[in-house]
Amino acid sequence: MTNFLPEELLLSLNRSNQQLAAMREQALLGGGTQRIAEQHRRGKLSARERLELLLDPESFVEIDAFVVHECSDFGMADKKILGDGVVCGWGSIDGRIVYVYSQDFTVFGGSLSTRMAGKITKIMDLALQNGCPIIGLNDSGGARIHEGVASLGGYADIFYRNVRASGVVPQLSLILGPCAGGAVYSPAITDFVFMVEGTSHMFITGPDVIKTVTGESVSFDELGGASTHTRISGVADAAFADEASAIAGLKKLFSYLPANNLARAAETISPEASNDPLLLEELAANQKRLATLVPENPNHSYNMLEVIDALVDPASFFAIKAAWAPNIIVGFARLGGYVIGVVGNNPQHLAGVLDTNASVKAARFVRFCDAYNIPLLTLVDVPGFLPGSAQEHGGIIRHGAKLLYAYCEATVPKLTLITRKAYGGAYDVMSSKHIGGDLNLAWPSAEIAVMGPQGACGIIFKKQISEAADPQAEERKLRDDYREKFASPYAAASRGYLDAVIFPEESRKYLLAGLRASLSKRVTVPSRKHGNIPL
Repeated sequence: MTNFLPEELLLSLNRSNQQLAAMREQALLGGGTQRIAEQHRRGKLSARERLELLLDPESFVEIDAFVVHECSDFGMADKKILGDGVVCGWGSIDGRIVYVYSQDFTVFGGSLSTRMAGKITKIMDLALQNGCPIIGLNDSGGARIHEGVASLGGYADIFYRNVRASGVVPQLSLILGPCAGGAVYSPAITDFVFMVEGTSHMFITGPDVIKTVTGESVSFDELGGASTHTRISGVADAAFADEASAIAGLKKLFSYLPANNLARAAETISPEASNDPLLLEELAANQKRLATLVPENPNHSYNMLEVIDALVDPASFFAIKAAWAPNIIVGFARLGGYVIGVVGNNPQHLAGVLDTNASVKAARFVRFCDAYNIPLLTLVDVPGFLPGSAQEHGGIIRHGAKLLYAYCEATVPKLTLITRKAYGGAYDVMSSKHIGGDLNLAWPSAEIAVMGPQGACGIIFKKQISEAADPQAEERKLRDDYREKFASPYAAASRGYLDAVIFPEESRKYLLAGLRASLSKRVTVPSRKHGNIPL
């Protein structure tokens, strides 16, 4: 708890003031020193230690430190602990105000009571009123069953505010222990979720219940650990080895975000304006490197992350959901000091194809950037949507439409660079000129067509190839002719679908010029309550 009095004055307080000082000391202990020690033995920090790592020194202002639960059943009347299992208030990160709550597992396992819910919703209301981000540090066993339906109502009060705040102020969640049952839905609604390997768990029903109901045996980590939710389910955005690393990662993410939907993310000095010779040398080296990153053979893969790193400000890219649906890359970066959102197909995984998971991953990211005025850079190398019955039965039409909807809906500056393949409907979806791209560029290596040369020739020239004296040679000739005439950037450029075909070395200058020119972009949209995205 924040003490604004010097230590020497605290020692000279009268009796009534000494009571206040004693209550403050009591509130600092939460569930007591033994339970805090148990947290440490499990590799976990206390609720207050986490806030000390998260916030600027001496910036935290706590509210509702003396709140206690109101339950009198099951012997709870004699078990009241100041704060009631959550530490709430506001502070700053790098000088920027943020509202926070940190659940305290040492107090009734961090379980949610009505009073705890009231503390959290008060913080959320203040954050929304004042246009500041919300960060929740989750470490809770779930609803406080002693309070029954009242505890469930407390969760609903939180969920309601999560939704009201969505798209208005950024909401970040750190899972630093259990997050079970109804408790999982609040982080799920927030914008970003970080977890810690080995100690963080999220699930609707735990292993014991699953064993009883279905007979399935599954461990906590297999069911809802950090690896599961960052690699399989996509619920979490990143996993870290320990709490300190997770908090540091969250602070890094926070540096890219604006305070609210009416603000712009903080700008830094453009590297081009730097006096650092090493930085200028790195920019020059990156410019040259762009010319060699895409293989001449269109069937050879490469890592789009290398293209991103060479285009954006050095060491500025921060990946989101890197381990889930790696065939598409999303994350934040800076371009000339401006914060941008980056979306890129990655040919190193599934040839960069769009599937159900990749579509959902990119769509959610695009919508976040649009909500918070963050310009979008889309890097395209996509052979199409992944074919197969598994994808069709899994709803690729519906999920792919989410990404299409997100790009069409977005009114922020949209810059697009096609590095190689842009085939079929995936060309349209990936921020094409037809759906509102502001600056659409392509490298000379770009292939823009309904489908690849081999597939197209197999359909168009099927009879001619089969009747040729040397079918393989005929197919090869026709394929080369098709690639030169149709699968190039020049047919699209001749129709104005591309604004320019550029050398790879020119990319950063073109993109930075396009970004600066479109920062004042204004779009008038039809009056409506909201659209109906194909969920």
